[in-house]
Order: sequence, then C-alpha cells, then structure tokens
Amino acid sequence: MSVDLVIRSAGGEVSIALLKDKVLSELHRERTERGFAVGDVYLAKVRKVAPGLNAAFVDVGHEKDAFLHYFDLGPQFKNSYKFTKGAVSGAVTSSLLADWKLDTDIPKEGKLGDVVSASQSILVQIAKEPISTKGPRLTAEVTLAGRYMVLVPFINKISISSRLTDEVERKRLKELMMAIKPKGFGVIIRTNAADKASADLEADLKNLLERWDTMFRNLRNAIPPKKVLGEVDRTNAVLRDVLNKTFTGIHVDDELLADDIRTTLESIAPEKAGIVKHYKGKIDIFDNFGINKQIKQAFGKQVMLSSGAYLIIEKTEAMHVIDVNSGSRKGGNQAQEKNALDINIEAAQEIARLLRLRDMGGIICVDFIDLYEPENRRLLHKALKDAMEDDKAKHNVLPPSRFGVIEMTRQRVRPETEIDTSENCPTCNGTGEVGAPVLVIDEIENTLNYLLTEKDMSGLTLCVHPFIHAYLTKGFMSIQRKWYWRWKKWVKVKPEGALQYLAYSFQDGAGNEVPV
Repeated sequence: MSVDLVIRSAGGEVSIALLKDKVLSELHRERTERGFAVGDVYLAKVRKVAPGLNAAFVDVGHEKDAFLHYFDLGPQFKNSYKFTKGAVSGAVTSSLLADWKLDTDIPKEGKLGDVVSASQSILVQIAKEPISTKGPRLTAEVTLAGRYMVLVPFINKISISSRLTDEVERKRLKELMMAIKPKGFGVIIRTNAADKASADLEADLKNLLERWDTMFRNLRNAIPPKKVLGEVDRTNAVLRDVLNKTFTGIHVDDELLADDIRTTLESIAPEKAGIVKHYKGKIDIFDNFGINKQIKQAFGKQVMLSSGAYLIIEKTEAMHVIDVNSGSRKGGNQAQEKNALDINIEAAQEIARLLRLRDMGGIICVDFIDLYEPENRRLLHKALKDAMEDDKAKHNVLPPSRFGVIEMTRQRVRPETEIDTSENCPTCNGTGEVGAPVLVIDEIENTLNYLLTEKDMSGLTLCVHPFIHAYLTKGFMSIQRKWYWRWKKWVKVKPEGALQYLAYSFQDGAGNEVPV
C-alpha cells in the first residue's frame, strides 16, 4: 500500500490530506492563527461551581466558559493543583518531580465542590475544541503526547497500548522505560514504539520533558486565563500520529514548510527525511493529486459508491443519519439478498472512511438495505466494525436492529469538517446553485456502465447541455472516445440547449428515452 501526505499552504491555512493508494483517507485543516486546539494547556480560573452537574464552568479566555466535570479532574488533581500554585508563586523551583511527595488520590465518586472552588486558578488541558455554541471541554489531568509515548505527571506507572500484543516486546519496552523514566512521571507506551531502539525512545522522552519544563517556566507569575503550552501544530501532530514505515511520500507546495517538515523528520524518523518533496507544479497541488475532486465526492449530501449505489447523509442537532440506497442497480441476475449484502458491505467500508474524513461524531444512525438472513446481518455488523478498526476516535458499533438500522457513537473532539460542494450555476447569472460539476461525468459513467454492461444496450445517445457536450467531445482522445475503448460500444453525444446545466438523459436507437 502506498501512503502519501499532501500538504497545501495557502490563504493563512494549511490543509493536510492523507492518501492511501491514492484514496483520500483523512483531511486536516489548520489556520496559521489558531484558536483553541485539543492538547493546549491553560492556567484557567474557575468561574462557577455547579453542584447539580458535579462540574465547574471555567474561564480559559474563550467567549463561552469551558466545562470541567468531576470525572475529568483526574485522581492526581491535588498534586496538579499544588504544583501549579507553587510554580506560579515561585515556591516550586524545578519542573522535575523526583522529590515531589505525592498526595492521595481524590475519591472516584466525590463531589467537585469539595476540591474546587470559585475563583480558584487551576491547570487544565483542552479535551474538546469549542463546537457550535458550546465552549471547550476540559480535563485537569494534563498529559503530553509524543511520537512513541504519552507523558503522565504525578504517577510512577508504565502502561502499554493494548494494540501491542507481543509479550516479549511489551516486556522489553516496560523494562527499558523503567530504566530511563524519571521518578514522579508515568508513561503510556504507544503502538509506534514497537521495535524502536532505546535511543529513539530516550529522545522522545527528553523532548516531552523539555515541553513539560517549558510549561512550568510559563507558569511563573502567570495570570489566568493564559495559555502556558500549545499543542504542536496540526502538521507535526499528523506526522507524529500517522507517520510509519509504509509512508512513501510527503508532498508540500511551500518550500519553507517542506524544510520545516524535513527538519522534524530528521529528529523523529531520520530514515524518512528523504521522502519530503517540494511540489513546484503550476496547477494546485490538490488538483494534481486528485484531492479536490475526492473532496467534492465525499463532502456532499449525496455520496456515490463504485457499484452505482449511493449514500444520503443528513445532519441534525442531535445526530447524523445515513441512508444506503441501491439506486437503479439491481446486481443483474444475482439474488436480491446477495446483492443487498454486497451493497451494504461496500457502503459500510465507505461510511467508515467518511466518518474519519469528515470527522463526524456523536450518535450516527445508518439505515442499510434490508437483510432477511440473520447470518448476513452478522456479516454486515462485522464488516462495519472491521472497517472502523483504524479509527483512532473512540467508537461503539451496535448490531443491526430489527429494522435494519445500525446505531453507533463516535467520539467528537473538534468541530466536524464541513465543506460546501455546491457551486454557482453559470447559466443563471449567479442566482442559483448546482452540485459540483466535476462529479457529473462520474455519474454519467456509472449510468453508462449499468446500461452497456448490465443491460447490454447499444446505439445509445447521451443528451447533455452544450457546455458538457464540448467537454466530452473535445480533442482526438476525447472522453467520448475513451468510452468506446472501455466498453467497445459507441455512444453518441448530442447537445441540447433546453437542458439544464448538469441535466442529462439517454435515448435508445429508436429515439426513446431510457429510464435510469
């Protein structure tokens, strides 16, 4: 599998696309002047304690107060509070915790009002970015994520990712971390640490301790609300979290950013520094790699599948609803149940990709095509769970209900990525909108494949707007001629000025309209 990262820097925004075998899998966008990002650490002030919610509203400088629940204080909250208070006043003179006397954990089922009071200054970390009208969601259990581990202050425990299943490797990593970890800090060893040399792990740990020291120094004489440590920028965060040995290329259209990424790789993965390429092409880098077209395909209300079936995605205040439709494709002579299962499994794989790509979270209900065999419903449930395995966001997928609906939840930590794929209609003086024109050719080709292959028709005529006609027939190796080489059947293309811009129809050899 080829894995490429394509990075575009323009208009004060860095867009990062992750391609797996040239298919868009993840899309990240970062403003160069960011607001609140997951992982940022703040010295904040408690505005109000809400006993009924067992939570507090906290000022971190956002227009809406942030929310901190008792369960998000963390068992070591007393230590965090004492350390923060001492760092601000100067009573604590070192960021190292070797001589720190640990306080007892706060009760698991306690009351927030017993440990936090209004006007108190506390150290918090952004757990969820502001979404819609809600302020940020906070945690007081500050952790720092690195490439191979997560640093957890005020404990001495070493945990290992459950995805690392090799017992010999788990034992090696645990013994190694016991030898190099400073007292007073715990670590969570990430999956990426597998088979890494001790020098790599030591370098990652050193970097995290330096960031902890930076945060400590920023606390001195700080007045809340104040950001005391920013999460690394999204570009480096993506490199940290997704970069692995399968990466084949990182393409960047900005020379300075390319140099910065190359420098980052030289420190975290020197063997990969050579895969960074500065893109110098004349067309937009996202157009060159086919990303803009895939964005148009993936972010609309209707998403086409390769089989000719399609998804309808609706967003409400409380949830997302996805409807799976077979369209006009009936699977030829294939049994209805088998055809429905094939479409459902293809839809499940595409839905898992779209959830990551669009960063959809909360409650998601998927109305699949009805399956009557219990075994087929089990196969569909397994297919969706398997497709979701690579999703780093916490999720839970329930079995199909008696109505064929699968319900799931997916963790939401930042606002959903929303891209308007509609465009102004060029034939109505900018007063109307149409779907993305770049997708109409794919739609026509899907219909052609159905008519020419499954229905074995010939002598077809495609009626389109004159603009589309010109696009399909221009040049010696036109799209029309490529259709002939693909299906070995000639399709006549006829311009009709009466048709709307993206409308089209098919006629058979006798001139009768073909229903599709």
